[in-house]
Amino acid sequence: MLTPSMIAETAVFLRSAGVGPVQAAVVLGTGLGQFAEKIESPLYIPFADIPHFPEATAESHKGQLIYGHTGGKPVLAMQGRYHYYEGYSMQQITFPIRVMKILGASSLFLSNAAGGLNLSFHKGDLVLIEDHINLLPDNPLRGLADPALGPRFVDMSAPYSSDLMAQLIACAASENISLKKGTYVAVPGPSLETRAEYRWLRSTGADMVGMSTVPEVIVANQLELPCAAVSVITDECDPDNLQPVNIPEIMAIAAKADSILSNILEKVITGL
Repeated sequence: MLTPSMIAETAVFLRSAGVGPVQAAVVLGTGLGQFAEKIESPLYIPFADIPHFPEATAESHKGQLIYGHTGGKPVLAMQGRYHYYEGYSMQQITFPIRVMKILGASSLFLSNAAGGLNLSFHKGDLVLIEDHINLLPDNPLRGLADPALGPRFVDMSAPYSSDLMAQLIACAASENISLKKGTYVAVPGPSLETRAEYRWLRSTGADMVGMSTVPEVIVANQLELPCAAVSVITDECDPDNLQPVNIPEIMAIAAKADSILSNILEKVITGL
């Protein structure tokens, strides 16, 4: 069970390893890692070396923290994240968010690769997550009664920061990038969905589907850490024209959109 001392122990370790004050925290999702190149004088710390950090096993997730500066702002980025389908608990998945907060983070940016349920979304599109639907079978706050970890009952009426979303939209427009908007639904994975499941997910009002992000956003809201998230559409989930999943293609599409998203994040963080 998560305890405040575990968070404090990890923070002490990271400070001793050279991590200074943090302003912006970033979580880089599947196939999305080029933002690391925007971090000046980077300090790399493998997850395996960090107390209470599990191993990252997802494909393309390097599994390391990167500390440095972007646009003069101190940044701590997760190059890779944890997922429920890897077998980790929700508290393990979201533990890094708690550590980032205690290190001083005042803004959190998340990215992910997602399937497009909205038929107007196409491969390579960037979609700002305005809201989400949580279909994961557990909640990262379950069982936590210690007030030091935050309130038990967390309001989720506006889980994504309107201010950070507005900044992302403005910075995307300055790069002549069309940043679409939508609702993200989180599912357990790792198997992808059937045609019937895609039809049902679309009926819930979801525009894209993925296997991450929502647990981190729940904890960010508990910690009163403003957050924003962007999905890269890597496959089109049209149940009437469904093609077998092609993981190499998904990775290639994410990589192509990666540089665009990285430029947007750099602009936003520089302007914080």
